[in-house]
Amino acid sequence: MPLIPSNYQPSFLFKNGHFSTIYSSKMRVCPELIQKRERVILPDKDFIDVDWSFSDIPTKKVAILLHGLEGNAQRTYIKGAANTLLKENWDIAAMNFRGCSGEDNKLYQSYHSGKTDDLEAIINHILEKDNYKEIVLVGFSLGGNLLLKYLGERDIIPKKIKKGIAISVPTSLRGSLDCLSEPKNWLYRTIFLISLRNKYQLKMEQHSDKMFTSELKNIKTLKDFDDIYTSKAHGFKDAYDYYKINSSNQFLANIKIPTLILNAKNDSFLNHDCFPFNIADNSKSLHLETPLYGGHVGFHLTNDTYYSEKRTVEFLKEIP
Repeated sequence: MPLIPSNYQPSFLFKNGHFSTIYSSKMRVCPELIQKRERVILPDKDFIDVDWSFSDIPTKKVAILLHGLEGNAQRTYIKGAANTLLKENWDIAAMNFRGCSGEDNKLYQSYHSGKTDDLEAIINHILEKDNYKEIVLVGFSLGGNLLLKYLGERDIIPKKIKKGIAISVPTSLRGSLDCLSEPKNWLYRTIFLISLRNKYQLKMEQHSDKMFTSELKNIKTLKDFDDIYTSKAHGFKDAYDYYKINSSNQFLANIKIPTLILNAKNDSFLNHDCFPFNIADNSKSLHLETPLYGGHVGFHLTNDTYYSEKRTVEFLKEIP
């Protein structure tokens, strides 16, 4: 306990992990969503943009949504989750990580899988508004690892944070890298790598004293990017040091609020270390659900509602 049996049974095509992943990312019709942007100035004078959506009925509940690698608050999975939660009378604060809102951030550093100080800054900003009595965190992929690390690395978190939900989350960053490096995942890693290289080139214009064309040419894998940029920009020895320090697995046992991990067994981004059965089995707070299907953030039921969105609402209602 709490290992949760899953009853997710998608239609035939969506039982294929790659199909469900690609369809959900590229072909699902993007739900309509009204968003209002707020720029939050961080303690280091950099900024993060938060895209707000508000319930039709005034509410004291807010869900902070966290996107994945090279995502943003306009991704379909963010909009789908936001629309589902809006119907349940939640306001939405969809966080764009540094450099992910369509404008490069100011500093040499940006975002990474364990940069919980930025999440803490946004939580504190929302707490200072004093508009809400209840906060929940919902993260996808990299954003899921971030929120799990945030919840588990602190002995005390704000009392208004009631629950966490992490979907398709690589709780072992090294394990996920190993999976993404496999031949079957060439399309995903190529898409990520093109985006990351473009980000590096853009940032190089502002930070030519730290970033070089010669290094850009050497970024040929995801690990290369983390060796050449992520680790250097954020104070880690190298990519493997970054993965070790920021993988959320090591923090899961210390999570004290009800938290759901929803990871599909056919998610090609995740290896066996991303399914923390033993930790969940011995935890009073960590709930682990591992459907056979769902790919990576691809839990299709209908285009309007995904199983991950349905389970998010159920978990928020079911668990006191």
